Amino acid sequence: MEYKKLSIVIPVYNEARTLERLVRAIEAVPLSLEKEIIIVDDGSTDGSREIMQRLGHRMISMERNSGKGAALRRGFSAAEGDLIIIQDADLEYDPKEYPLLIQPILDGDADVVYGSRFITVFPRRVLYFSHYVANTLVTFLSNVFTGLNLSDMETGFKVFTRSAMKAILPCLTADRFGIEPELTAQIAKHRLRVYEVGISYKGRTYAEGKKITWRDGVAAIWHIIRYNLFVRK
Repeated sequence: MEYKKLSIVIPVYNEARTLERLVRAIEAVPLSLEKEIIIVDDGSTDGSREIMQRLGHRMISMERNSGKGAALRRGFSAAEGDLIIIQDADLEYDPKEYPLLIQPILDGDADVVYGSRFITVFPRRVLYFSHYVANTLVTFLSNVFTGLNLSDMETGFKVFTRSAMKAILPCLTADRFGIEPELTAQIAKHRLRVYEVGISYKGRTYAEGKKITWRDGVAAIWHIIRYNLFVRK
């Protein structure tokens, strides 16, 4: 299959410090595919919306802060690309690695690709041990239920073919960070071909704006159980 356009879906909530640098970095990535940048403002109050308007790319505004999952679902629905990639606005994930991430799909081997922070030769910022333990635990638990052998279920760097997204999008309901285990559950239920590639990772501290907390880690356990056992495809 010939892929012509890559849709980059960027959920944004109060990312004024990094948003413009991120978009300029995306614009500078050399790709054989046309790029469609979709920025979903999830009720920002720090001036992010004004930056979005100035950048001139496609912008979707949520009526109120509804969570990453809700913003992504809106962005997925609006995407017109043959491939759809999730890009967080905080610069933890590097747009220069798009070619690496999409290659298994271009080769005809994958329907979905996860960028793994843990099976990688690229630089990875060393931060919180507690986050590493939590990521390992929820990935293991997710693998138990899905039957997949992912190394990094919670990664925010995922890419989908349009047909894969069309299959799973009607099943998605998560509003917050539960979107990650929900996506993985639906990918497994639909028997999509999944690849992982190693990526770099420049994690943030809480002082630098990181938003996910231990409560989201605890909630992820329930989300894994719920979306795998109680929600059908």
